Amino acid sequence: MYRSRIKKFQEYLKRENLDAFIICSIAGDIYPSFNIRYLCGFSGDTGVLIINTRAAYLLCDSRFHEQARKEVRGAKVVPTRTHPLTALKDITQFRGRNLKYGFESEFLTCNERRRLKEYLGDVLLIPTIGVVSELSVIKDKTEVALIQKAADISDTAFERILGYLKPGLREIEVCAELEYQMKMLGSSNPAFATIVASGYRSALPHGLASEKKIARGDFVTFDFGACYKGYVSDITRTVVMGKAISRQKKIYNVVLRSQMAGIRKVRSGVSGKAVDVAARKVIDKAGYKKYFGHGTGHGIGIYFHVAPSAGPRSTDVLKRGMVLTVEPGIYIPGWGGVRIEDDVLVTNTGGKVLNKAPKNLLEV
Repeated sequence: MYRSRIKKFQEYLKRENLDAFIICSIAGDIYPSFNIRYLCGFSGDTGVLIINTRAAYLLCDSRFHEQARKEVRGAKVVPTRTHPLTALKDITQFRGRNLKYGFESEFLTCNERRRLKEYLGDVLLIPTIGVVSELSVIKDKTEVALIQKAADISDTAFERILGYLKPGLREIEVCAELEYQMKMLGSSNPAFATIVASGYRSALPHGLASEKKIARGDFVTFDFGACYKGYVSDITRTVVMGKAISRQKKIYNVVLRSQMAGIRKVRSGVSGKAVDVAARKVIDKAGYKKYFGHGTGHGIGIYFHVAPSAGPRSTDVLKRGMVLTVEPGIYIPGWGGVRIEDDVLVTNTGGKVLNKAPKNLLEV
C-alpha cells in the first residue's frame, strides 16, 4: 500500500519536473504529520520525509527510531542525532546544485523555509499546494473500511452518551465522557476538538464544550469524530434534553429534510456545489436562509477537513471513492440551533451513508 503511494508520488515528481519533494512535520503541525503517515505509515509527530524519483527517506530523531523501524514501509528510515530538520545540514546526499525540491507551502513556516534553504544549500525550493490531498482524495477498499470502523466507533459512543446524559451535567463533563467512550471503543484520539453545545450555545456552529450546565428543554448538539488507524469519522447529532417544544420540532425537521436532500444528491459526477444547493434549498424555502451560513460538507480521510468540499463556491466534482460529510444546520442566535451530519461514501449510483446513529429527533 505505502509503496504504491510512494510510486504515485514519484510519478507526480516526474510530471512536474521536480527532483524531489520534502515534507517537514514539526510537533504540533497536524497536517504534515498526517501526510507523512499517509505516504509511509509513520505516526510520530516529528519527522522529515524526502521523496525523490528513485527512493524515499524518513528522517527521525532518537525519540522515534524504534517506532519508525516498526511502522515505516516504502521508505528508508534515516536515524538522526538531532532534530531531523536540523540534521539536514549534515547530510550531504540530499544536496546538489540546481536540484528542484517541492514543499508544502501551506504548512511550512517562513522560519522553517529559511532553515531548509540554509541546510540544503543550492537546492531550489518550489512551493506547492495540496499535493498529498489530491493523491489521497480517492479511497481504496482498505481506507473505506478504516473510515467505516471510525464511524462505527462514533455511532456506538453516541449511543452510550445518551444513557449518560442528564440535566445538570456540564458540557465539559459530557465531552470528557464521550471522548472516553471513543477511546474505550478503539479510537486513538478524537478526530478534532469535540463540540458539545447546549441551549443557546447550540446556535454556535463550533461551540466547544464549556462550563455551561445542560438544562431541561435544551437542544444539545454533539459534533465529534473518532480516529482509527489514521482515518477519521465526523458525525453531528442534535437531541433535546426532555420534551421538545413545537418550534424545536419544526426546525429539527427542516434540517433533517435538508440533510436528506443533500445526501440524495451525492453520486459520482455531481458537483460539490450541487449537493450544497440541494440541501440549502430546503432551508431557504422554509424561511431560515439567514440562519445557515456555512457549507454543506467537506471531505474526510486521514484528516477531518480535506477535499472535496460541498459549498456555494465549491468547484470540486465528486468521484467514486471519495468520502464527504453532509451537514446542514440552522442556528438562531440567543435561542439555539440544530445540525445533523453523516459521513457519505460516493458511489456511481449514489451516496452510501456510513453512520447508523438514529436521526429522528431524540427526546432524552
